[in-house]
Amino acid sequence: MATVEAIMDIPMEHEQNVLGQLDSNIKKIERSFNVTIIDRNGVLKIIGEESDAEKAKEVIKKLLQLSQRGNTITEQNVDYAISLSFSEKIRGNDIIEIDKDILARTSLGKPVKPKTLGQKEYVDAIRNNMITFGIGPAGTGKTYLGMAMAITAFRQQEVQRIILTRPAIEAGEKLGFLPGDLQSKVDPYMRPVYDALYSIMGAEQYQSNSEKGLIEVAPLAYMRGRTLDNSYIILDEAQNTTPAQMKMFLTRIGFGSKVIITGDLTQKDLEEGKKSGLEDAMRVLKDVEGIEFVQLTSADVVRHPLVQRIVNAYERDEEKRARRAKQRELASRK
Repeated sequence: MATVEAIMDIPMEHEQNVLGQLDSNIKKIERSFNVTIIDRNGVLKIIGEESDAEKAKEVIKKLLQLSQRGNTITEQNVDYAISLSFSEKIRGNDIIEIDKDILARTSLGKPVKPKTLGQKEYVDAIRNNMITFGIGPAGTGKTYLGMAMAITAFRQQEVQRIILTRPAIEAGEKLGFLPGDLQSKVDPYMRPVYDALYSIMGAEQYQSNSEKGLIEVAPLAYMRGRTLDNSYIILDEAQNTTPAQMKMFLTRIGFGSKVIITGDLTQKDLEEGKKSGLEDAMRVLKDVEGIEFVQLTSADVVRHPLVQRIVNAYERDEEKRARRAKQRELASRK
């Protein structure tokens, strides 16, 4: 295929943001598409095979659009735009449509929004269903996006309170040995939930609503026997529930409530051989109307890019182990 030159302009005020520090974004795009990119005062010349040059140009165009919408371009933005260019499922402006969906603003005014197609599917599922399961690896925004949706619904008075819970699996029935009252015993296990709350709502606003009983953070064991009406309920770390705990939790839900259940099946802390309530729910509830399961993947990781590489490495290792186990099983049958 013949080599071509594609030309595009980058406005001066967006040049550094799009090109990256020391042209790091452009260098990554060059390596990904096997093209050469020359910058002359904001005019980019992209040299390579026609399809590669067009893909590289499309990625830069998406980054420019994100920059024009006020985003600081991160390595995750670049990696995701590149990965989208290789997908046949993607429509032209999907990355911009994702960026338009602002769920909430943090206490510092920063917009909270989905950053990948998987995350957009997740928040849309939350909007359209009474119960949504968000299942995927660390760093995919399961808890944080769920929290943003809950806080927005609370602020708009769609629900009367927010209830956040997770199994205090490491403590089990031994919370009593820890010093302090019940809240201080439970707090270490709920810290990730508090972090998300403080980030979006602010510590002061959280404290005020908590004192009024409008926001409650509690271990899953304390949900037993309650009926939760007009509430936004988030169950975090659901992979560490037992089937009995999951059933107990799901049967607490009352009228006017919405539920988000998050978990990562690769990070179970249950005793060896004990079945996860999340796994069990995926099997039992898969065809129940009003419940949706959203599977997030390593492509939806929005933490430091190294986290995505770590997740991928563990996934490859687990696949190798599964293949070896299958080979051993087949060999033992012969």
